[in-house]
Amino acid sequence: MSTQIQSRFFAVKTTGGQEQNVAKFVGNRLERDESSIQSPIRSIVVIESLKGYVFFEAPNAQVVSDAISGFKHVKNMIPGIVPYEDIEKFLVTRSIVSEISINDVVEITSGPFKNMRAKITRVEAGRSEVTILLLDAPYQLPVTVDVNGVRIVEKSKDEN
Repeated sequence: MSTQIQSRFFAVKTTGGQEQNVAKFVGNRLERDESSIQSPIRSIVVIESLKGYVFFEAPNAQVVSDAISGFKHVKNMIPGIVPYEDIEKFLVTRSIVSEISINDVVEITSGPFKNMRAKITRVEAGRSEVTILLLDAPYQLPVTVDVNGVRIVEKSKDEN
């Protein structure tokens, strides 16, 4: 039997927009604490797309509760253990180049054409760029944008 303690992930509810501050506060507190040579908290995870939550990797909930106590931006600790599989999908970034094809309708999510719809005319997978024609413009305007700046709205009907 292994003597290594298994880590679990625990979610802590914070004030919206204060996730980084909570993570830094707890990290600084753990570095300052000289009573423990090795901290029982193995990692602190802040996921940009999940506002109001900070995840702690620790052997048990009591360790996390002690670490977050006394900080004004911490609302409460969510009861239970968060499975790693639930966090993993946010940690692994996948490029949507493989999903995009010519004639797909996309919405632009960043830049000067934000929230406009466009049609894909060319995909450059090596450079992670797509050339699009703006559908909302009064004239056809081809624009090359980063593939991470678009979101698929409608797949093309003629899939080859």
